Amino acid sequence: MSLDSVRAFFAEHASDIAVIESDTSSATVALAAEAYGVEPARIAKTLSLRVGERVVLIVASGTARMDNKKVKALLGGKPKMLAPDEVTAITGHDVGGVCPFGLKVPLPVYCDMSLQAFDEVVPAAGSTHSAVRIAPRRMAELVAAEWVDVCVHREAAG
Repeated sequence: MSLDSVRAFFAEHASDIAVIESDTSSATVALAAEAYGVEPARIAKTLSLRVGERVVLIVASGTARMDNKKVKALLGGKPKMLAPDEVTAITGHDVGGVCPFGLKVPLPVYCDMSLQAFDEVVPAAGSTHSAVRIAPRRMAELVAAEWVDVCVHREAAG
């Protein structure tokens, strides 16, 4: 279902972007980097957070680490990662396939500046075996994301 909602999103909003599927799991940054042949920093991971009563998504480079103090300053409350069952219920995507596309309900999306180091990033596409290749700025435009600086940026390993 989730992969279908992402396919429908791209069919409607960006028909030139194809969902790519992998025979191997891409549920973690390391697995996704291997499956799609990119360095881990190019994987655009999506974090599902609760801040007070709000649920938000933060999309960041695979090697960046969220800075709780920066998120708290930006969003006015302490961020808490959603439990896996909450992630699925709210986004419509299972953990490992969460992305800002084809969401079950509209959610605020924030793209971390760490993504701007790349001309192309690889976010999941609704399942643990799918992704898209997309320019970070285009991704942000398609999901009406706000650019923020909420991560500690680490260099890609290897």
